[in-house]
Amino acid sequence: MFAEDTKMKKFKLTFQRNFLSAIAISLMTAVTPQAIAQNTKWPNKPIRIVVAFTPGGLTDAYARLFAEQITSQLGVPAYVENKPGGGSIIGIDAVAKSPPDGYTLLMTTSGTVWQNRVLYKKLPYDLDKDLTPIAFFPSGPLVVGISEKVPVTNFQDFIKFAKNNPTAFGSYAPGSYPQMMADQINRNYGSNILTAHYKGESPMWIDLASNQVQVAVGSYQGFNTVASRGVRAIGVTGGYRSPKLPQVPTLVEQGMKDPLFGLEGGFPVMAPAGTPESVIKLLSSVVVNGSNTESAAKFREMYSIPNKPKNLTETRRDWDRDVPIWIKLAVDLGIKLD
Repeated sequence: MFAEDTKMKKFKLTFQRNFLSAIAISLMTAVTPQAIAQNTKWPNKPIRIVVAFTPGGLTDAYARLFAEQITSQLGVPAYVENKPGGGSIIGIDAVAKSPPDGYTLLMTTSGTVWQNRVLYKKLPYDLDKDLTPIAFFPSGPLVVGISEKVPVTNFQDFIKFAKNNPTAFGSYAPGSYPQMMADQINRNYGSNILTAHYKGESPMWIDLASNQVQVAVGSYQGFNTVASRGVRAIGVTGGYRSPKLPQVPTLVEQGMKDPLFGLEGGFPVMAPAGTPESVIKLLSSVVVNGSNTESAAKFREMYSIPNKPKNLTETRRDWDRDVPIWIKLAVDLGIKLD
């Protein structure tokens, strides 16, 4: 009898502990970012988001959206500082060498923190050790725009044109998706496309409209600013058509079989390595919660991006899966930027 009473008491104690633990977990997952911030007393000063490109373009636009979300949810000012130059190295270096306190963040393109580790022989930072991802904003299908002075209507015809005519391919950064595309075409088809690098999307699209470059790849919104000025779409990247350009087939649909043409990059938000995990989680939750707002929905609609950013667990999982794929593509192409 005594043994049974002892067992029952142990069972009750165990049950109570489990029950209280479940309540605690439930309460933790139910709190808002602002409640977490107040509880941890972080943040208590302005947050700087460094963009490794010029103003304008999707990278800059995402950073400004994120700044608004931080201010709205955490109650502190957040501002964007554009630090273009050096193929994005200047901006990335500024963040990599900042204190790991969550007050200096990086917004850039995936290529600059994925492929650059093999595209450059030497960088002033270690992309494997000095930065950590917080969230990943999707790019949606990128638009392949071509000058009206180039007499083609699809991507295969563009390749034929490029094999027989001087052709410049606009790129928003060294080592970016457009440069990899140009190098892949040169390797596969024997063309001699030159890559023209810009410090962001805006100047690239302007030069395409004036036929300074013959083709360029970038966001739908960037393309749309010059669509009425002699630029037309001949394809989109990734695995599905752009919601804003449903009549334009993907490059994969047009017969481009290399894995590169079916991939979708994006725009990571990163912090210096060593930033407290609690701060990383809080900032990630700001992105996820912000993606459900009306302003974020309008943003995605304007830029023709159907999918939302993912939470921290999904971001880290996709990071571990995708980075090796992009690095291998860069290695196989043999691109070197220094």
